[in-house]
Amino acid sequence: MSEKITNYVCPACMGSVHFAAEAGNIECDYCGSVYSVEEMEALMADQNAAAEEAAKKVDEWEVIQQEWIGEGMKAYTCPACKAELICDETTAATSCPYCGNPTVVPGQFTGAAKPDYVIPFKLAKEAAVEKLQSHCKGKVLLPKSFTENNHLEEVKGIYVPFWLYDGVAKGAATYEATKKHTKTVGDERITTTEYYSVTRAGEAVFEKIPADGSSKMPDDLMDSIEPYHYNEMKEFSKAYLTGYLADRYDVTAEESAPRIRERAKATLQSMLRETVTGYNSVEVVQSNTVITEGKVSYAMMPVWLLSTKWNDQNFLFAMNGQTGKMVGDLPADKAKLWKIILGVLLIAEIIMGLVTAFGSAPLTFGAIAVKFVVIPLIAAVIVGFSLMGQLKSVHKGSEARNYMDKSKFNLTRNREYFVRRDVKREKIQKQQ
Repeated sequence: MSEKITNYVCPACMGSVHFAAEAGNIECDYCGSVYSVEEMEALMADQNAAAEEAAKKVDEWEVIQQEWIGEGMKAYTCPACKAELICDETTAATSCPYCGNPTVVPGQFTGAAKPDYVIPFKLAKEAAVEKLQSHCKGKVLLPKSFTENNHLEEVKGIYVPFWLYDGVAKGAATYEATKKHTKTVGDERITTTEYYSVTRAGEAVFEKIPADGSSKMPDDLMDSIEPYHYNEMKEFSKAYLTGYLADRYDVTAEESAPRIRERAKATLQSMLRETVTGYNSVEVVQSNTVITEGKVSYAMMPVWLLSTKWNDQNFLFAMNGQTGKMVGDLPADKAKLWKIILGVLLIAEIIMGLVTAFGSAPLTFGAIAVKFVVIPLIAAVIVGFSLMGQLKSVHKGSEARNYMDKSKFNLTRNREYFVRRDVKREKIQKQQ
């Protein structure tokens, strides 16, 4: 048989309710009554208990029905209109497609599956649509037709399951660093290169590094909308989910841990590298990092997902429902890119020509190649990459500085010593 689900309804008129992101309370869609999250939880306590008790009961007929529904799916009955809903087995909150009532699926947030925290939505759907429009502005290479002809297919607010990891990273690194000095003596240019061996070691303390626990969510998209502000984190309550979608985790904390270790490791090594200053070049010779894992928490984070369609291509964007940070890669007008590159090459050639025309010394073949080939190409590449970079905002999280207690970064070893000195002498060619 299908399981019961919990409908959060207005006690005054029995109409559907939703969590109002900007106001931070529960509002009725019909009579306008307003309730705090704590009030709604208390009013719905009996229904929650009954639904969770029903979720524990499984009989033979239910197993047969499960086979009919399909693997990975479950059936639930809406208490408002008695319609049967078929959902993914990780769906934790949704809305009835028949009566529209927001529903919370029982059993998804009980026992070990119950989240510790939730960050409530602060921004509404309208803000997400406005942010997407702003996200597309000022992008030189974005095709004009994308903003004019793309169709917003879907906008949905969803609470995404996240694992939050505490831990300590301890590590060390050895670098080869150089200092260069150049001077001219007579007709010689003398370059002295001093080599140093530099060692750094330290430790960093991390709190609540996030990793999404849903296989349906692209990891790089979720990494890109960070950070979340934990000072607004609340103790978990299902009332925050009303009016939004929500998923239960299907990627365990153990499966997500390697991602977190890599981020902590990259952060510590980057912090150690930044302490090596005053050199012309620094190269890593060897490094090592040990991660000691601490507490792991489970939290639900607010995300707006927006999907658009343009030229038969689908584009997915995500917005942090707390901070408003919007990410999503955009298409490039390749014809416009080539026009800009050719324009930069032409301008660079003209500038180099003017510089040469007003110069007094004759140019060698090498100098001509540098001025009229190398420099224009470098300028064109820099401009091209810069403009393409405007269209790319999705990336995998490489560091975790936002979750590091900077007051607890401790440099435990700070040594450097001179290794050798190389001297290079070059004859200076006199210009005619």
